[in-house]
Amino acid sequence: MADRLGVVEVAARLRESGSVFAEDEAELLLAQFAGADLAAAVLDRVAGEPLEHILGWAEFAGVRIQVGPGVFVPRRRSELLLHQALEHLPRHGLLVELCCGAAPVATAMATARADATVFASDYDPVAVDYARLNLDPLGGRAEVGDMAASVPQEYVGRVDVLVANAPYVPTDEIALMPSEARLHEPTAALDGGPDGTNLQDRVAAAARPLLAPTGVVIIETSRRQADTTASRVLWRGFVPEVVLDDEVDGTCVVGRRQ
Repeated sequence: MADRLGVVEVAARLRESGSVFAEDEAELLLAQFAGADLAAAVLDRVAGEPLEHILGWAEFAGVRIQVGPGVFVPRRRSELLLHQALEHLPRHGLLVELCCGAAPVATAMATARADATVFASDYDPVAVDYARLNLDPLGGRAEVGDMAASVPQEYVGRVDVLVANAPYVPTDEIALMPSEARLHEPTAALDGGPDGTNLQDRVAAAARPLLAPTGVVIIETSRRQADTTASRVLWRGFVPEVVLDDEVDGTCVVGRRQ
């Protein structure tokens, strides 16, 4: 059990630096670090480094996803992607996560469904290194590559669920993001182009040759952008459905073949 005085002291330092969840963060830091390592971790957090990068993991749907500097930190809102994937993935089904970052959806799926085959890819080798740390122990696979070109030939036309949290922040709005995301996460993992849907469109296009006849594509978006994302999915030959989850503040578009 962490020393309560230690928690109070650490929380006070974190709160002074602007942390909204100072007590919770202090508990996590004290549970993992001590002595000089704790002092360094607190300094890093006060300087604005994401807590998850300091800890080396992020919780996602009850699963610890290994992360670190140079990789996008999974957000709780992306748990909606997992919920939808679980709903649509048949027994012994195949899930592919594109633009995977640390592969939180594929990892949580492999944890929840031992019968599933999971594959993840990202163009960024740093992200794929973390994805492999998460997936390899579960029998999953991650590769470096761009969209459909990254997916093994034997999976083409057989994917039951293709899921992606592709970057969807409009380029001009990146400067308005919180500093810990703007300064510490790769810009390429945030930038979705002028209206935020450029990468989403590429995901929908990649899904066409990859999906099985009854497969679905699931793309995270924001409520503000949902209609535009749905239009992109429709343009690529799918019937789109916007799905909202108030509990995790998540929004996604599910596309089915026309």
